Amino acid sequence: MAEDVKIMGMPAESGRWIYVIAGMLMNFCLGAIYAYGILKVPLQAYFKTLGLEASATQMLYPYIVFLFVFALSMPLAGPYIEKLGPKKVAMIGGILTGLGWFLASMVTTPTSLAIFYGIIGGLGVGIAYGAPIAVSARWFPDKRGLAVGLTVLGFGFSAALIGPIADAITKYYETSGGILVTFKIFGISFLILITLLSLLMKFPPSGWIPKGWKPPVSKAGAVPAQDFMRGEMVKTSTFYGLWFCYTIGTLAGLMAIGIAKSVGLEVGANAGMDKVAAGVLMTSLVIPFAACNGFGRPIFGVLTDKLNPRNAALVSYVLIIIASLLLYFNPASVLIYTISFVILWGCLGGWLAIAPTATASYFGTKDYAKNYGLLFTAYGAGAVIGNLLAGQMKDIFGAYLRVFPIVAGLAVLGMIVALLTLKPAAAKK
Repeated sequence: MAEDVKIMGMPAESGRWIYVIAGMLMNFCLGAIYAYGILKVPLQAYFKTLGLEASATQMLYPYIVFLFVFALSMPLAGPYIEKLGPKKVAMIGGILTGLGWFLASMVTTPTSLAIFYGIIGGLGVGIAYGAPIAVSARWFPDKRGLAVGLTVLGFGFSAALIGPIADAITKYYETSGGILVTFKIFGISFLILITLLSLLMKFPPSGWIPKGWKPPVSKAGAVPAQDFMRGEMVKTSTFYGLWFCYTIGTLAGLMAIGIAKSVGLEVGANAGMDKVAAGVLMTSLVIPFAACNGFGRPIFGVLTDKLNPRNAALVSYVLIIIASLLLYFNPASVLIYTISFVILWGCLGGWLAIAPTATASYFGTKDYAKNYGLLFTAYGAGAVIGNLLAGQMKDIFGAYLRVFPIVAGLAVLGMIVALLTLKPAAAKK
């Protein structure tokens, strides 16, 4: 019975927020990857002291590998969240995450960084990431978008704090290891924190629903809500439409994260800014960008609850189109650059709330971990395609700004696909 469930001595309806807070803090540790743009600068300087002139492309490999491994390992971990429970899976992921960061303190080349930080760290994040999301989705059938959005807020907001902290640690230990000490401290800290937080991860009892809440009644003619197993989900057009829309949504945002400072320096140069001053400004702007990435998750979570996943997706695409075109047609405006990247980072956060909420809404929660794990491969596709596309535009045309009309065009295509496919899957026979 709902009234019999207690969480730390509190009624489940109020105590369940503990899981959201724990998930948010866990994601704060997991989301430190978004600070890579800041870590990359002292890393490149460190490699130079070893006689290695690492190119900009080589320095992007660890970031791309991390995101790619993260996205691939997410669906592989999904079934084990159900079999082993979220606590054990989150703990395993936390150990690997901390280990990846710690081993990064021993690297001597971008390749070894891609192996230790990218593969081991990415694997750890991919394993742990789905556990707190699945827990929040189960405990909040009545406020799923808000709960999931708040849970993943920590992942997006992480760079706003991790970046400055990393910069401060690196400067403090400048004469005794610098960036390597930073990786070591973060590795140990993440291992301890995620392991402790994983102890709180727990699903509600079977059949539990919040006291006083009743599942919404389907409207006349609507398809009744059902639980789809992963094998059943992949037979629906809704899944492929959602995967495609998720790819485009994350493509724009992950590309924006990867080239934020580079684009800012282009805009600053066009505006006649001093290169050093422009660099300082663009680094400082990572903090508000990361904050928007973080808060975009609960904001779009609420929008998804109120408007439904399809309409929330359409809102995000309209914003992506506006941001991309504003930036392209105002290549010398630092203000427009700031506004555009605030929107793009925010929309990335939005899709990390829209997609998991849509998965539960369209396919139920019985096989949620496996279902969302498979859908999350779209995140990896977006990371690879977006960053490679931006790199090609830079190589061919000499400017990252040339990529933004393409992003706007992809967002228009995403709107069309969303209108046609984002709806409850057809009833199972």
